[in-house]
Amino acid sequence: MLLPFKRYADFSGRSSRKEFWMFVLLQAIVMLAMLSAAVITSSGGINHPGNGIGMVFLGLWFLFGLGSIIPYIAVHVRRFHDQDKSGWLYLLAFLPYVGGIVILVFMCRPGTPGSNRFGEDPLDRGLITVFS
Repeated sequence: MLLPFKRYADFSGRSSRKEFWMFVLLQAIVMLAMLSAAVITSSGGINHPGNGIGMVFLGLWFLFGLGSIIPYIAVHVRRFHDQDKSGWLYLLAFLPYVGGIVILVFMCRPGTPGSNRFGEDPLDRGLITVFS
């Protein structure tokens, strides 16, 4: 889950589907937990606005989101590399409506077996035999 943070701005190489989806899961859990904590601690209403802890959680939510933009894009680019495609395909995400769906489909597809022009297979499929 933390491997994309260790490879913070590394846009070269390949990433497996597991690495990508575990990172997305971590992002979703942390962001949802911080946003929930912000809402719960500041839900005193208009007459009782809370003690400011909600704003701290909201600030942490914003900082985490801002700090994870680069690894998020980098792991997308490495997933494209795993399929022997250019990382510039990430720009499809900026197309309204269909861009996100196209990116989702690409992120669900398996990578190319063996080496490709972007590096070695992150799963080392060449060493795995099905019926051994």
